[in-house]
Order: sequence, then structure tokens, then C-alpha cells
Amino acid sequence: MGKPVKPARLVPLILVPLLLAACKPVVLSPAGDIAMRQRDLLVISTLLMLLIIIPVMALVIFFAWKYRESNRKAEYKPDWDHSTQLELVIWAAPLLIIICLGALTWVGTHLLDPYRPLDRLDKDRPLAADHRPLEVQVVAMDWKWLFIYPEEGIATVNELAAPVDRPIRFKITATSVMNAFYIPALSGMIYAMPGMQTQLNAVINHAGDYEGFSANYSGHGFSHMRFAFHGLDDAGYDQWVQQVRESGQTLDRATYLDLVKPSENNPATHYQSVDADLYRLILNMCVEPGRMCMNEMASIDARGGAGLAGTLNVRPFDADGPMRQATVFGGLPSFVETFCTVEDSKLAFGGPLAAAELPEQVRTRTPFRGHGLTQPSLLPFTAPTSQAEADAARPSAL
Repeated sequence: MGKPVKPARLVPLILVPLLLAACKPVVLSPAGDIAMRQRDLLVISTLLMLLIIIPVMALVIFFAWKYRESNRKAEYKPDWDHSTQLELVIWAAPLLIIICLGALTWVGTHLLDPYRPLDRLDKDRPLAADHRPLEVQVVAMDWKWLFIYPEEGIATVNELAAPVDRPIRFKITATSVMNAFYIPALSGMIYAMPGMQTQLNAVINHAGDYEGFSANYSGHGFSHMRFAFHGLDDAGYDQWVQQVRESGQTLDRATYLDLVKPSENNPATHYQSVDADLYRLILNMCVEPGRMCMNEMASIDARGGAGLAGTLNVRPFDADGPMRQATVFGGLPSFVETFCTVEDSKLAFGGPLAAAELPEQVRTRTPFRGHGLTQPSLLPFTAPTSQAEADAARPSAL
């Protein structure tokens, strides 16, 4: 047998839990109603499970001690095989706990659905019927966060602010890879995915400065993908908005294409104005000039597609472009070029329009063949490998 461990050597192990005192238990002491309800669900579920875990662990220690080798007085029943009372305890207790956990999960899943509009500010204050939530459009980038305030017409990078006791409606997307938007003091985590939009409804109840970050690995800059979240009173929020409006910078498509390039440790940046259509372009992955939007592509597919001729309507990416993209074999990475002009897009998304004002291809229900493209052909197709080849193969407009 080896030498017994000296008690003095165990003292450092006893001190290890003291290191946890440096951790801030923000999940267990949040500042928003949604996060508080999630904390309550977590605590109640843990306590219910401990009703089984603690007795089982205690019985393991008890039986190990009682039936130790040196205890010759322990009761021994070699022919024992059944106990109705013990069977009832073994099966009934876990079953009741599972039923309780299932009920909590069912109710919590629906009441804490991130897409569900809020119905209260906290447990003592229901939400007024005429409330107006603050809308914030969130874009997860490499490796920073972009926040657009459509109501105020401003945008920020790596800094977010919201007034206390006002519902917040986040619309969340990403630019390249899947990410996760998480402010522990405010609410739970929700994923951000390119070409898709997720939503999150929350409210901050206590003023203060909090931290948000990405909770999903997205590359080597992931660990620095953090931002500041300020919970402010109404006067403080108005002052913060005014400070952003005095920044002197404008976020248009050209500025965005420079901003979206991968970078790390970006300082908080303010933009006094933002292109009103920018978030829609980001969501539909068509900020680059001439690139077809996803909703435009879906509309073409819904009308029968553009045929084989549509495969010629591509343009290679700029080698110094903003996205993380590369190919190992074949031609240059490319994207599908839009059929619509900038004026068409403004006409389609500028507001409600009469049918007579819409372009003919939008009104018709016949198969949509694109804008100026030739009829489909059965000729062999080879993807262009350069911008010059793409321009030569592209049909001229009607």
C-alpha cells in the first residue's frame, strides 16, 4: 500500500472553492424580468432534482459504512428479494418529480418563448395596452456586434443601450457564420444565423452597466466578441442617443462593407445616421452592389425560376471583399447578380404601391424568366472564372 496522504497537503484543495468568490453570479442575480423568471425555473428545477440526488447520495454513504468489512454486526439477509414499500418509494418519488419537472418545462417553454411579446414589466406590474417596444436590429459580425436603432435612425458597434422598464424587441441576424446573442443579466441566449432572423423580447428593470457576448464559437476572434449593455433611465437614454447623433459618422452600404471585414477588439463606435434599408439588405445577404437578395431569389423560384439562362447571371466576389470566402478547386467564388435595379428595389420596398405602379414582371403570374435574360437552353454550361468571362456570357438587357 502507498503512503497515506498528509492532511497538510489537502489544505490547498480546501481553499480552491474560495476562488469561486471572484465570480459574479449574474445568472442568479439578473436585472431583467425574463432573466429572473429563467433563474427561478433553473433554481426550482435544481431543487426538485436534489430531492432525489441528496437521498441517493446519502444512502450510498450509509450502506457503504454500515456494510463495511469491519462491521460484523450488520444485519445480513441472503434470501431477501422484495419489498412493496421500498418499490413504491423507488418508483413513485422519481415519477412525481418527473411530472413536476415536465409541467415546469411545458409552462416555462411557452411563457419564456423569446418570440412571445411581453405581458408584464415584472411580477408586480402588468404591461400597458398602449406600450411601444424599443426595436433593436442586431447583426453578429466577424468578430463584433452591430446594433441598429430604426426608430432613432442611429447605429452602434459593440455598445447597446436601452431605457429601464421599456420592452425591447430584438431582431437578430448574422453575416457569415452562426453566432449566439447573450446578455445574462437581461435574458437567455438566442442564436444569430446568416440569411435568417430570430427574435428576442426582453426588458431591463434595473439601471446599470452589463456585459453581453457571443455564446457560440465562431472563429479565432470569438473570445473578444463582447459588448457593453447600458440600462438607463429615460433621461439617460435620451442623452445617450444624442451623444450617438453627435458622432459625425454615417453608416451606409459602403461603410458597412468596410465594417463587415473580419476584425477583433473593435472599440465602441457610433453612427449618427444609418441607411434605412441596410438591415433588410443584411438579412437578405445582398449589401454588395448588384448582388441578388434572397427574397428576390425566392420570388423568382416561386414563379417557376429563371431557367438555365439564370445560371449565367453570376459575378465573382472581389478578392478583397468583406466576407470569409475561398475556394480550393474550380473557379472564383461568385454570387448571383440581381435582376432588379436599385430603382426597382426602392419601388418594391418603399411602401404600399398600387398594382399599376409595379413592374410588369411583378404583376404577372407567368413563369418569371428574369430581367433581360434569354430563353433557357440545353447547351453545356461552364461557370465563369473571371469577371471578364461573366460579362461576356451575360445576356444584354431587352
